[in-house]
Amino acid sequence: MSIEIDHLSADELVALNHCIVERLKMLESLQAHQSMMQFHPGTRVSFESPQGGRLTGTLMKYNRKTVTLVTDNGQRWNISPHLLSPIKDLARSNVVDIAPQKLK
Repeated sequence: MSIEIDHLSADELVALNHCIVERLKMLESLQAHQSMMQFHPGTRVSFESPQGGRLTGTLMKYNRKTVTLVTDNGQRWNISPHLLSPIKDLARSNVVDIAPQKLK
């Protein structure tokens, strides 16, 4: 796609720039919202901390572009939802321990 902008005046270029910036903000907000909808408050999640190492915690609430979560050690983080991974809570799932059967 090519758009010819050589004929636009300075005022028109500023207006075009404003429209582009607003559109990018809207698309970013939509993407963050879609990422957030994968999780619900109370969901167990994990993420890579900036200092290295994987942290786990519970999602507490949605913000405009981030989610707030509390880690297992009590730290509060506001983090972009696309950086989160869900954790399957084994305590709530149906796990059956099957002992190997001996052949006769």
